[in-house]
Amino acid sequence: MTRITGGCLCGSLRYEAEGEPQFAGICCCADCRKASGSGFIPFMGFASEALRFSGAAAQFRSPCFRGGEALRNFCPSCGGLVFGGEAGKDTSHTIYAGSLDDPSLFRPTMAIFGRDKPHWLPVPPGLTVFETMPE
Repeated sequence: MTRITGGCLCGSLRYEAEGEPQFAGICCCADCRKASGSGFIPFMGFASEALRFSGAAAQFRSPCFRGGEALRNFCPSCGGLVFGGEAGKDTSHTIYAGSLDDPSLFRPTMAIFGRDKPHWLPVPPGLTVFETMPE
């Protein structure tokens, strides 16, 4: 079984995931671009039972596309974005692939919010591009 590990820049907020991600891709929505300071956020989705978090996290909530709130977790010491969702409450989480210890484990298959993609951002070949969120 695959073991995926990662964490923030200073190493205070960490995670460990067991198994393969349920999905992986890049998000080009305006919120992800602003949160990352980049053209997109690379993400991997896991069921909550496949993940274990350690260390303190600070949260930022913002409205999300289908209503409700998006919750981003980051390290209160270094500010590094690590995961999405509320630990202990949500049934699934996104891991921000930039936080992986081994970046070769990130294998995206989709790009979401293609309508918001900056003109200067090339989409890697082979990704399925969705204008917003896939159904």
